[in-house]
Amino acid sequence: MEENKEYNPYALEVEDLVKVYANGKLAVDHISFQVEKGSLFAFLGINGAGKSTTINIICSILEKTEGKIYVDGHDLDKDRNIIKNIIGVVFQNSVLDGMLTVLDNLKIRTSFYSLSDKEAKKKIDDIVKLLELESILNQKVNTLSGGQKRRVDIARAIVHAPKFLILDEPTTGLDPKTRKIVWSLIDKIRKETGMTVFLTTHYLEESELATDVVIMNHGRIIARGTPNELKNKYSHDYLIVYRNRNEDFEKKISLEGNPFEYDSEKSIYSIEVEDTKEAKRLLEKYDQDMPDVEIRKGTMDDVFLNVTGGKEDTDNAK
Repeated sequence: MEENKEYNPYALEVEDLVKVYANGKLAVDHISFQVEKGSLFAFLGINGAGKSTTINIICSILEKTEGKIYVDGHDLDKDRNIIKNIIGVVFQNSVLDGMLTVLDNLKIRTSFYSLSDKEAKKKIDDIVKLLELESILNQKVNTLSGGQKRRVDIARAIVHAPKFLILDEPTTGLDPKTRKIVWSLIDKIRKETGMTVFLTTHYLEESELATDVVIMNHGRIIARGTPNELKNKYSHDYLIVYRNRNEDFEKKISLEGNPFEYDSEKSIYSIEVEDTKEAKRLLEKYDQDMPDVEIRKGTMDDVFLNVTGGKEDTDNAK
């Protein structure tokens, strides 16, 4: 990529990236993608797909074998120190010091950057206000709840005001209510700062919020697009019928050409339909056979299972 002063719409550009480990394992196999500035980008894949390897290369934790990476237009090979100031990372496992207060953890983090005492104080004050940490600022981290610790993890990652935030499984281990709070916080950060967010998650419903999605498997990109594009391509809607199993009913649905499954424990038929229009057509035609129904839209879970097979990879790539 040639240097120029024209506006670059991408926060991250990955070009033909390859990573081969010393044992010969090909972890990342010639992948290319771009992340637009200000977007929420979801980077998905089963364990062993190559996600963590890719992230570690972007963060300069691992060396790549081949390819190019640009962060906010800066070449990772030439501008590594600049890029470290541009990126913030929230790791899956907290890196906070539990014996120190929230404030002390943030002070230590600002010391990693070339900031004056005045600049560091202002950045801490700004992030405390943004993430509403005032009430826990002087508490030791090991006394905080899981949700509070996650807020502090995020504060630590963005206290230097990065342009690009990597969230590696940010809500793992949190209850549904706390996960919702964390996501409200992430949404607030994006809206108020314009920060680009790069997400990996096992909670696939979280990827529904993404601007763009990439799915990896065996080191390669196997699907990409917006959540709606991927759902339209790789999932179906379902007509859910609550009733006892009935052979005549199954014959009727089979003649329509709609695949279906029956859950005997829940007494539920799941009938695959192209869209809501087709579901309504079946409802009108067989209303006497469908006393209790609902229409379920395709989800990112459906997409992920259909694209990857949903099986854990047992190799050493991550």
